[in-house]
Amino acid sequence: MKRVVITGMGTLSPLGNNVEDYYKNLINGVSGIDYITKFDASTMKVKIAGEIKNFVPEDILTKREIRRTDLVTQYALIAADEAIKMANLENIDMDRIGVIVASGIGGINTWEEQHEILLNESPDRVSPFFIPMMIINSVSGYISIKHGFKGPNYAIASACASGGHAIADSYNQIILDNADVMICGGSEAALTKLAFAGFIALQALSTKNDEPQKASRPFDADRDGFIMSEGSGILVIESYEHAKKRGAEILGEITGYGYNDDAFHITAPIESGEGPAKCMKLALDRSKRKPEEVQYINAHGTSTKLNDQMETRAIKTAFNEHADNLLISSTKSMTGHLLGAASAIEAIATIMTIKNGIVPPTINYEKKDPECDLNYVPNEAVKKDIDFALSNSFGFGGHNVSLAFSKFNG
Repeated sequence: MKRVVITGMGTLSPLGNNVEDYYKNLINGVSGIDYITKFDASTMKVKIAGEIKNFVPEDILTKREIRRTDLVTQYALIAADEAIKMANLENIDMDRIGVIVASGIGGINTWEEQHEILLNESPDRVSPFFIPMMIINSVSGYISIKHGFKGPNYAIASACASGGHAIADSYNQIILDNADVMICGGSEAALTKLAFAGFIALQALSTKNDEPQKASRPFDADRDGFIMSEGSGILVIESYEHAKKRGAEILGEITGYGYNDDAFHITAPIESGEGPAKCMKLALDRSKRKPEEVQYINAHGTSTKLNDQMETRAIKTAFNEHADNLLISSTKSMTGHLLGAASAIEAIATIMTIKNGIVPPTINYEKKDPECDLNYVPNEAVKKDIDFALSNSFGFGGHNVSLAFSKFNG
């Protein structure tokens, strides 16, 4: 079977607008959470989020592109630009390059703006670009249009598992010989008043407004919800044969994936962790690896009561006694939760961990929860040579995805 390798990565996140800054802040335990500036949250129970900082789309996008795209597409275009430049995609058959980029929510900024125009002005004032700006598949479509990629192209929406599903399906496109190269990942720009109010109504968000940087605390006994964030993560993946032939630098290897569903509840995780445990086992089976070969897991780790306990149970079920030997961290403790883009930026964090041998911490881990009793790399990064790791993502609807990455050994 073909091997699939990573040759490019790009990101915008609350921790930095490129991969280097993002990873540097991760391993230094920096929080990207602060008070919301995108809208007036003074009347809301939650006033904190993970916003993109110093965003200047004009550096890469034309005024026309900015005018005709939602933020969710702009974020992806900029992250894709970094990934494509890193991969040095030149003189390649454009028919053999595809794009699958996911989003949990899509162009909700545009939806809210145009709905206001409809209500307060006139139906005739609604933008002719409203629909293409809003729909989720515009993200992957615009990347292809901008760069001329003519291979498989579509979008995926599976809530917080979206980006991971996009990477897994892109892996399949290469295995099935439908493409030589795939641009894949996720993008989210849902820090809007309506979307925020919706998550507050679900009682899913942390209300620790007094200390924004300490609000996201996965696996800690005092956790009370996740922090909503925005951004994008894009990977360039390709067959090993194709990368070798063109002399590309290989950053790591995707060895397999697992995905399934809890079939339990639309928002709550299954308490036993049965679905995620099976999902991790599927990733190991496809990778032809044993549980004891896993050294690190980038956890879904949302900082919600139910999820963190469930994921701990799932890891114990999947790994048995080896669970105690694992290094596990939730980078959401620093980035917050990027929803449909979370899987993608966490895949990048996992790849960088393997590449550099530094495991990012779970910050704000202060009080032990007896139900969460594994090694979550508390508060300080750990230097360790990592050969094989998993990255977990679980979404509303019971969607589970686990991606397996390894150090590249030619």
